[in-house]
Amino acid sequence: MKRLAVYCGSSFGASEVYKLGAIQLGKELAKRNITLVYGGSSNGLMGVVADTVLQEGGQVIGVIPKVLVDREISHPGLTELFTVDTMHERKAKMAELADGFIVMPGGTGTMEEFFEVFTWGQIGLHQKPCGLLNIEHYYDPLMNLFEHMIDQKFLQEKFRSMLIIEEKPDLLIKRFYEYVAPTVKTYD
Repeated sequence: MKRLAVYCGSSFGASEVYKLGAIQLGKELAKRNITLVYGGSSNGLMGVVADTVLQEGGQVIGVIPKVLVDREISHPGLTELFTVDTMHERKAKMAELADGFIVMPGGTGTMEEFFEVFTWGQIGLHQKPCGLLNIEHYYDPLMNLFEHMIDQKFLQEKFRSMLIIEEKPDLLIKRFYEYVAPTVKTYD
């Protein structure tokens, strides 16, 4: 695993624990010589994880759309920064560059990025691991929703189980190395 995309908030959230989780993740990526691929911002958790990887001697690739360069304040110290035209291009470029996807706490933008790569994995557009860094049980309500989707026959269990969920970055990344993609989604 050479590069991992991290999706997370451009704000810090309500608790210091999210920032500490971003620092732990950044340190773990740098320790394992895994390049961070992320949204290119210097704000919020995005900035914290990027700053930590850089401070620890790691490599960071940012991908940011032109419309957000000033609004999110693109990070000036990255190893490499791609400026793209649209959010769609941002997501496509990040997916192209990454060997897997980590989703930290974040808002609707983070969820939108997560659901896209999660869905792409279900239909076989990639066979890369996708994991939730479930800091302080942030994603427990989402796990409940997934169970409801399974109960109501809108999500197959094999696809819910393809999602790796851990509270600690080192355990999450360790499980990425063991990941085996499920068979491609079919319709009855």
